Amino acid sequence: MKPFTLNKQILYATGMMGWSIMVNLIGVMLVYFYIPPKGSGLHVLITQRTFLGIFTLMALITAGGRLSDAFYDPFIGKMSDSHKGKRGRRIPFMMFSIIPAVVCCILVFFPPARQVSRLNIGWLASFLTLFFMAATTYIIPYNSLLPELATTDEDKIRLSTFQQVGFALGAFIASLTNNIADLFAYLLHLTERGTSVQYAAVSLAVMGGLIMLIPVLTVDEKKYCRSVPSSTPLMEALKQSLSNRNFIYFIIAVLAYSMALNIITNGMLYFLTVLCHIDASQGSKFIGYTFLLALMFFPIVNLLAKRFGEKKLLVISFFILGFVFAGIALIGKLAMPPVVQLYLFLGIASFPVATLGILPNALLARIASDNAALTGDNREGTYFAVNFFSIKVGQTFGLAVFAMLTIYGKDPGHDFGLRLSGIFGCALCIISGLIFTGFKETRKL
Repeated sequence: MKPFTLNKQILYATGMMGWSIMVNLIGVMLVYFYIPPKGSGLHVLITQRTFLGIFTLMALITAGGRLSDAFYDPFIGKMSDSHKGKRGRRIPFMMFSIIPAVVCCILVFFPPARQVSRLNIGWLASFLTLFFMAATTYIIPYNSLLPELATTDEDKIRLSTFQQVGFALGAFIASLTNNIADLFAYLLHLTERGTSVQYAAVSLAVMGGLIMLIPVLTVDEKKYCRSVPSSTPLMEALKQSLSNRNFIYFIIAVLAYSMALNIITNGMLYFLTVLCHIDASQGSKFIGYTFLLALMFFPIVNLLAKRFGEKKLLVISFFILGFVFAGIALIGKLAMPPVVQLYLFLGIASFPVATLGILPNALLARIASDNAALTGDNREGTYFAVNFFSIKVGQTFGLAVFAMLTIYGKDPGHDFGLRLSGIFGCALCIISGLIFTGFKETRKL
């Protein structure tokens, strides 16, 4: 087996960047595009009528689309674990998922009607579900390569760090959606804001797909991985994985954190435009500021993890992020300009963003590697599939909760729902930290 050199590690990490562009495009723009605030220049495309008093249609669409993942995620994980193709276990799945992911991501932003319509409901439900299924088919095999490519704990941290750099760059590029829309509007003399956003979505989805192709073409799985296809049946593989006590603590904490993070991600443009009175096109500046500071913390996180272990850093990061989320409820209420408050909270968030970006994947890779060493059964795909399913459940409920909270105010002068979302995010981060105290760290890096 050949050493996985630095240039190959960087090429591998680009896959995360491409995937991040599309996923964050959906995360940042979906609710904003379909249920925009007043003054955005966009049209409301689906009704905000509630069911049972609290469930919005957007919440039901996103939650319903996740029901298929309960089977699909572990199915893909198991399929990649047991695949015996000439190009390896993981690369073939990644290769065939890219075009469907790009096409479905684009179609999410091309509903058939430019006003509230039942057609838009079916369209969004269908293509959002298909997009996440295609994205799953890429990211689970992709992440499952990590414990196979990185043979030592230090290598796992380093490769996970490169992944997070890729994710951060992808998230920053996705945050430029409104800026790119402005550029298209200027160059093509577009007067309809929805059309310019659609042009931006197409360009970003295609860019993301092309970048996702890089590790497929440049990483030879057969040369850099030494793994044996798993013969364990799907249900038995799931049963064995879920019997791992540490893994249970891990995925529950990740689920709660993912829910909190997605509440804030979906609310970012609202916080800027409604609470801080900043134009949506300025969003990239604040997101870039956060990720730039987070990048500066990456080497520090690596050093601290070696000295103190991942558990302490993760628990502390959950609590710090909870404090930051609580601050959202106070934007514009303190004795300082809202923009200054936003910079302050985002600056504080940069350390937990770095920690929670790097350590979970590295820790999960260790859990999967330790299991393979103990049992002789390479079930990395199953572990990453269950983890990814928990992340998507958290993301879905985060989006659903945010969409429901907008009922209580999402416009200037009527913003209680937006402030309430910060309180929900705070509570979920504290829950994540408390849950993760039950994780038993067996060794330090």
